[in-house]
Amino acid sequence: MFTKHPGGLRLLTLHAHPDDESSKGAATLARYVAEGVDVLVATCTGGERGSVLNPAMDRPEVRDNLTRIRREEMAAAREILGVRQQFLGFVDSGMPGPDEPLPEGCFAAQPVEAAAAPLVALIREFRPHVVITYDETGGYPHPDHVMTHQVTVEAFEAAADPKRYPEAGEPWQAAKLYYHLVLSRAWFQTLHEAMTERGVPSAMGELLAGWPDTPPALATTTRIACSEKFAIRDAAMLAHATQVEPGVAFMAHSRDIESEVWPTEDYHLARSFVGEAGAGGAAEAGSESVGVETDLFAGLRAGSGEGAE
Repeated sequence: MFTKHPGGLRLLTLHAHPDDESSKGAATLARYVAEGVDVLVATCTGGERGSVLNPAMDRPEVRDNLTRIRREEMAAAREILGVRQQFLGFVDSGMPGPDEPLPEGCFAAQPVEAAAAPLVALIREFRPHVVITYDETGGYPHPDHVMTHQVTVEAFEAAADPKRYPEAGEPWQAAKLYYHLVLSRAWFQTLHEAMTERGVPSAMGELLAGWPDTPPALATTTRIACSEKFAIRDAAMLAHATQVEPGVAFMAHSRDIESEVWPTEDYHLARSFVGEAGAGGAAEAGSESVGVETDLFAGLRAGSGEGAE
């Protein structure tokens, strides 16, 4: 059972593997923890089939004990971020090649309704006001990320319906569902240009050169100012030592420049039951009435007319 703070705000964020919570929206989580929000990370799999991406950790004893080590890394990152964390108990699907089948019994091979059952129970127990997950692409085409999106949408909707999953507890309607918009082309482009203008070496040019010149699929509806928590985000990422190599890839750019030119983590509001939308159903993604928010709990704060339960 979760010990809830009466009248407090609650945020649930869904991720596919250990480390995803630190690379996607971690500074946002740290900001809300500091504000007193009850934050829970739900991790769908244990990352059992993940690669060891840090050469310093690519040793036989690490590869042989990867399941245990990734859980230990998750525990360390959880402490750094100050969040609660719970595994949903599914097995990592790995990254099969184009003609390879999914491993038997893995997360992405489960029926969506069956895989959503533990999340419905979690939502009904924790009773979050805000839920965050990936968009329908998963952020990138990993089968576990795509499945995380599908399971979250199913559970978000089903948790409020007393006729669905009746064994999973009392119904609960979360007020908002957001999708991450992290590591966008615009983010890479802005940082690359800012670093280049300042004479700072940037490794982002090659990545941008191969990026398809297509408009973003989803509008940015919400920008969370959280640059003061970038150091906590980075510490949490480095806690996932099997996945993150210091000074390489995302860890390579100047944090001072990032804080200057892109001090937010950005989101797309996919569903909302706040305000006018609450009377007639969820607001659709990209609704003109939503505007650009600066708070995931906009409309849910005390005194807003939509206070937290």
